[in-house]
Amino acid sequence: MADVLLLSEADLRACIALDLPSVEAIEQAFYLLATAAVAMPPILRLDIPEHRGEVDVKTAHLPGLERFAIKVSPGFFDNPKLGLPSLNGMMMLLSSRTGLLDALLLDNGYLTAIRTAAAGAVAARWLSRENSHRVALIGAGEQAALQLQALRLVRPVDEVRIWARDIGKAEALAAQLQYASELNIRVCASVDEAMTGADIAVTCTPSRDPLIADHHLSPGLHITAMGSDAEHKNEIAASALAKVDRYVADRLSQTRVLGELHHALTAGVLRDESALTELGQIVAGQRPGRSDDHQITLCDLTGTGAQDTAIANLAFARARAAGRGLHFGG
Repeated sequence: MADVLLLSEADLRACIALDLPSVEAIEQAFYLLATAAVAMPPILRLDIPEHRGEVDVKTAHLPGLERFAIKVSPGFFDNPKLGLPSLNGMMMLLSSRTGLLDALLLDNGYLTAIRTAAAGAVAARWLSRENSHRVALIGAGEQAALQLQALRLVRPVDEVRIWARDIGKAEALAAQLQYASELNIRVCASVDEAMTGADIAVTCTPSRDPLIADHHLSPGLHITAMGSDAEHKNEIAASALAKVDRYVADRLSQTRVLGELHHALTAGVLRDESALTELGQIVAGQRPGRSDDHQITLCDLTGTGAQDTAIANLAFARARAAGRGLHFGG
């Protein structure tokens, strides 16, 4: 058996943070999706409804990277009642040349959280106005905090409006953010209040019913929608999606079946599908992104295996350079 590096969540947290190099690694993954022969099969999904459980398996091979990741990502949403986290997971990192296992990354979902937030930063960098400073967070979980942290790497954010179905969670997030920064933060009683005057809105909920409606759209707004990673989830009203000036997907083949686009197509509200664009095409200069300060843009993020392979390779390289982890086999 070949030598395998075992990395714990603590090892990975010591090596990988939500910083510009992580954002750039994810941006490169989007670039490769548009320009290289990336092998990325459809997401394998397992539902366990009696325990409100769902498990996704994602993978991709990115040409030029020595290794590819296979990620198993469970979400069991009754776990908090048991004193357990809702999300966890692990990644296997295998050699692209031999297929042998090089590393086992027991990240408990940490790397997924980082790469998801980094993708939000990539979307904002290419689609939001450069002077965007007021953010609406729709949702108040861990990913909402990370999305804000990611946005602050690429935009001069100084005002934050938070809405969540559970106002207690929104207040807790506001207190956490206020303690760690000098941001102007307000908890909002409604989505309407949160969206008023927003330059960027980030939706990060497991909602089954649309939260963003037509009347929330305003000139210059950018929306990053990242909660709809399953067919039954829906954060953006189909009619609102049809009215944005630029719709962008992380991967159209995915958003057509499980993203916000899926619901718009089902509703039959899109007249011109030729305008649909992928984020990698914009990063690569193949398609235009935002062309003026009045456009309304929306990025539909469902999460890709390419992102997982990118962040896993970065984590492996940093861990090995730092001498982190345990070796077994060999």
